[in-house]
Amino acid sequence: MTTTCSNPNCTCSPCLCGEECKCRPSTALGDLERQVMDVLWGGYGRELTGRDVADALPAYAFTTVATVLNRLSRKGVVRKRMEDGKARFAAIHTQADRAATTMRNALSSSDDRRETLARFTASMTADEVEALRAFLDARR
Repeated sequence: MTTTCSNPNCTCSPCLCGEECKCRPSTALGDLERQVMDVLWGGYGRELTGRDVADALPAYAFTTVATVLNRLSRKGVVRKRMEDGKARFAAIHTQADRAATTMRNALSSSDDRRETLARFTASMTADEVEALRAFLDARR
């Protein structure tokens, strides 16, 4: 496995993708996709079957959840592995990794990054500002 890669959207630190970086630009998640991801992120590091995920979302039919899991796999957000005839799914990255990629993509789409950062930080709570300040100080 490589420890760095050239993909600016890579959220691994160190990179865990191997030969080919699997981090993709963030694609928006629909409401049900987000609910499915919340289940997978809640069990991060474990593989869950489609039935496990569907049982955690009783308002939706198993076939609907299975379709969403397969869609998320094609999007590169979820890893799918077959074992004993059952598909097993796991989130490729943590929820924090995904949020960081979304934030990085939003910032890179701005013509005025300084203004974008100023507006973003103005919307932060005092605790969030303090946490950001601590992270920035640690980078020095």
